[in-house]
Amino acid sequence: MPRVTRQHTVAHHLVQGGLTDLRLTEAAQKKDRPTLYRADGFAVRSYRAPDGTPLTVAGAYGPDWVMTRAEIRNRLQQPYIRYTLTDDAPGLADHEQLVRWATAEELQARRRDAAARQAPLLSLLHRQQKEQNAEEAGQSALF
Repeated sequence: MPRVTRQHTVAHHLVQGGLTDLRLTEAAQKKDRPTLYRADGFAVRSYRAPDGTPLTVAGAYGPDWVMTRAEIRNRLQQPYIRYTLTDDAPGLADHEQLVRWATAEELQARRRDAAARQAPLLSLLHRQQKEQNAEEAGQSALF
């Protein structure tokens, strides 16, 4: 059973991430198309999960709503915010994503993926640090 996600908390995280809250009504979010708006931004509305848990839907709007949708996903899935977004819930449009709290397994998988992505860079940095330390000690490698 997912934990409750509140609209104002999700909106706060998105605004802190630099996105614009369009403050659309729920009726406007369900009726309008995302490309009707001149400014890129988001709107949130409530959603009731099949088990009755109140969750939040974040929708992207504007001429570049696809990019805004990706920014919403990126912001809310940061390790310190800890949400998971899905787009397979019934009743969601293409520009909307369901926001729920991430499970411990999902957070661990994200940490492993991030570590795997950063491993080549960390390896390079360690090698450069060893070379720099050797040069400072007067033992520069002969090439």
